[in-house]
Amino acid sequence: LSFLEERSQPRLVYQPAVSSQVVLVIHLFSRLCREAQKEMRLVLLGGRPSLKDKMSTNTKVYLRRSASEPDPATNDVEKEKMEVAPKMGSPTLNDESIGFIERGVKTMLSIRKSKRKNEKEQEGTGTWRRRLLSFQFPKSSEENKTKILDGLEEIVDKAETEPTEGKPLSVMEINELIQKKQLLEAFASIKYMEDETIEERDADKYKDNPQEFLRKTKDVDLLYTSITSMIHSIVVGTLEDHTVEESTLTSLVTLIAREEAAHPNTGSAADPGSDLLGAPRKWREKWREAVNESTRKRVLGIPMASKEEDKAWLDLHLSFLQKYLLEDLLKIKSSVKKCYPEEYRVCEVYVEAFHNAIASHLQDLSQRPLEFNELYSLLDWVANTYHSELLLGHSDLKPEVQTENLSLLLTTADWDRLNDDYITSVKGKIKSYFGNILTLEATEKWEKEVPPEMKDNLYQSSLSLDIQTIIGEHMKLSEAISKKLERKTLELCLAELHEFIPRFGEEFLEWNEVHDSPMFAPYFAAYINSFHDLLSGLETVFEVNTEELQKILAALTKNFRNVFLNKLRTKTQPLLKKILTKDWILAREKPNSLAVAVSQFSEHLQHTRQPLGQELLCHVHKYVVREYIVQIIKPKKKMNGEKRQQVSERINQEAKILNNALIDHGSDSIWLLPAISHIANIIGEKRKDRIKEYVKELTQDYPDIRKEHIMAILTVRGLGFTSRRMILQQGFHHALESPDSKDGNTLFAEISVPAVVSCF
Repeated sequence: LSFLEERSQPRLVYQPAVSSQVVLVIHLFSRLCREAQKEMRLVLLGGRPSLKDKMSTNTKVYLRRSASEPDPATNDVEKEKMEVAPKMGSPTLNDESIGFIERGVKTMLSIRKSKRKNEKEQEGTGTWRRRLLSFQFPKSSEENKTKILDGLEEIVDKAETEPTEGKPLSVMEINELIQKKQLLEAFASIKYMEDETIEERDADKYKDNPQEFLRKTKDVDLLYTSITSMIHSIVVGTLEDHTVEESTLTSLVTLIAREEAAHPNTGSAADPGSDLLGAPRKWREKWREAVNESTRKRVLGIPMASKEEDKAWLDLHLSFLQKYLLEDLLKIKSSVKKCYPEEYRVCEVYVEAFHNAIASHLQDLSQRPLEFNELYSLLDWVANTYHSELLLGHSDLKPEVQTENLSLLLTTADWDRLNDDYITSVKGKIKSYFGNILTLEATEKWEKEVPPEMKDNLYQSSLSLDIQTIIGEHMKLSEAISKKLERKTLELCLAELHEFIPRFGEEFLEWNEVHDSPMFAPYFAAYINSFHDLLSGLETVFEVNTEELQKILAALTKNFRNVFLNKLRTKTQPLLKKILTKDWILAREKPNSLAVAVSQFSEHLQHTRQPLGQELLCHVHKYVVREYIVQIIKPKKKMNGEKRQQVSERINQEAKILNNALIDHGSDSIWLLPAISHIANIIGEKRKDRIKEYVKELTQDYPDIRKEHIMAILTVRGLGFTSRRMILQQGFHHALESPDSKDGNTLFAEISVPAVVSCF
C-alpha cells in the first residue's frame, strides 16, 4: 500500500522542447497508470470490477472525450493512442506491468532527452545542412524495441522535425522571446496569432468592431517588424562581434525558411488594412540588406585621421581598410559560411557588399582636394593593393572569393578625373624639381665659383643625373598604376624639359654677363657634357624621340659657343691688334703670346665630350685664323722690302705656333693651316711671278676667297693698282667667281674687306 501510495502521484515534468503530441501521449499513459493504481487499491480493500474491464472502459471513455476536443494535435496522434490503449487494458496487465510501463516511458523519455541534448551540442560545431537534415528526416527506430517504445520514439522524432507549434502568448511575451533571440518560438506564436486573426476576419467576427481588427493586425505587423530588426541586429553583430554565434545564425536561417514556407508569395489581401496579414515578409531580402548595411557600417567605422593630425592620413587609413577587410573576409569564410546553406552564396554576397561599400567610400574620398602623394596612394591602392594577394587575392580566401565579376571599384569618370588630377599634380612637382635644380646650381656653384668635377677627363655636372632620376621616379610610379598614366607622365616630363633647358641657359648667361667669371668655360663644357648625356639617356632608357629636344640643345649650344667666342675675342683682341705694329715687327712681343692666350682659354674644351669638344675647338681654330687674317689685310703704313721680309717671317712663325697649339688641343681643322702661310709668302716675296703662284695656291685651297681679298693682300705686299690688276687677270677669273667651298669649309667668306684700301 505504501508503494502504491507513493506511486499514486506521478509527476509530469514539462519540457519546452517536447511537442504537444508527445505531452498528450505521456498524459494518456499517466492517466491510465493512475486508474490502474486506484483499481488495485479498491480490489485489495474490498473488491471492485475487474481491472481489465475497468481500464478498458476508462480508456474508451477517455478516447471518446479526447476525440471530441478541437485540439488538432490530438488528431495527429490518434493512431498512436489507439495502439497504446488496448495494450494497457490487456488481461495480463498487473501492478508490476503498470509500474514497468510507467518506468519504461520515463526512462525512454530521459534517454531521448539526453540524446537530443548531445545532438544539439554536436550541432553547435556542425554545419547548417546537418541540422536541416535532422529537421527533415526522422531517425530510424532501433531494433528489438517494444511496439510501445517504437511508437513513442516516432512521435518524439516527429516533434523535432516539424516547426515549433505556436502558443497563444501575449504581445509582451512574444516580444520578450524576440529580445532573447528565441526567434523560432516567437515566430510560431506570431504565426498562431496571425492565423487566428485571419480566421476571425473570415468569420466576420470584426464586422462590428473594425478597430479591434486593425489593432490585432498592427500587433502582428509590429512583432514581425521586431523580428526583422533582430535579424538586422544579428547580421550586423556577425562582423562586429569577435566570435560568431553559430547556433544563432543557424536558427536565423531556419527562421527565414519557415517564414517563406508559411507566407508563400501569393499576393496580398484585398481588404483595406489587412494586406499585412499573410503577406511575405521577405526576410531573405532583409538579410541581404542587413549584410549591405553591416559592411557599409564596418567600412565607415575604420579609423581615419585628419590631414592636420597626420600628413600621411590617407596611407594610414588605406592600410587599416586593407587589414580590417581581410580579417572580416577570413572570418566569413571560416566561421560564417558554414552556418548558411549553399543557396545563400554567403561569401559572394559579403564580398559584393564590401566591394560596393568600399567603392562608395573611395568615391567620397576622391572628391576631396588631394595632393600629389594622396592621389598616388589612392590610385595605387585601387590599381594594385585591392585585387592583390594582400587583400582579395589572398591565398586563404581562395576559392570562395572570386573577383572576376566585380564591378569597377571606381567609375571610369572618377578614375579618369583622378588621373587628370594626378598629371596636373605631377606637372607642378616636375616644375618645382627643375626650379630647385636651377636654384642649387646658382647658389651652390655659380655664386661660389666651385669648379666642376672631373671624371674620365671630362667635366661633370649633376644636371643629367638629377633630371633623369626625377623623370625615372615619376615614370616608375605611374607605370605601377597604368601604362596610359606612364605615357602621359613621360610626355609631361619632356614638355617641362623643353621649357627648362632654355630657361636654364638664359639664367646661366645672365649670371655670366653680370659676373664675367673665369669659370664660364669650365661650366660651359660641363653643361654641354651633361645635356649630351641627357639626350643619350632619354633615347636609350626611356625610348623617346628626342628630335625636338636636339633642336633645343643645338640652339643652346650655339648660344653658349657664341658667348665663349665673344669672351675669347675679348681676351685675344688686344694681342691681335698688335699685328703689323712696330713693336710686333721688332719682335718685342713674344711670338707665342697669342697662342698662349688662346690655349689657356680653349683648353677647357679638351674636357668636353666628343665629338662636341672637337667641333668647338674647330670653331676656335677658325676664329683665330680668321681674326688673324683680318688684322693682316687692314690698311697699314707702307713697308719696305726688308720690313716685308720680317713681317712674312713673323707671320709664318706665329701661324705655325697657333696651328700646332690648336691641333694639340684636339682641333682637326688641318685645312686652316696654309691660309696664313700663303698670305705671309705673298707679303715676303720679291718676284711677281712667284707672287702669282702663291695667289694661285691660295685661291685653290680656299675657293671662297674673292678678288677683294686678293686685292687687299696684294696691297699689303705694296703692289700698285696696275700690278694687282694684271695678277688678277692672269688665270684666276674662274676661281674667283666661285666663292663657295666644295667641301663646305668657308673662311674668307666670313671676312669683311676694308672699304678703303690705301696704297703705301
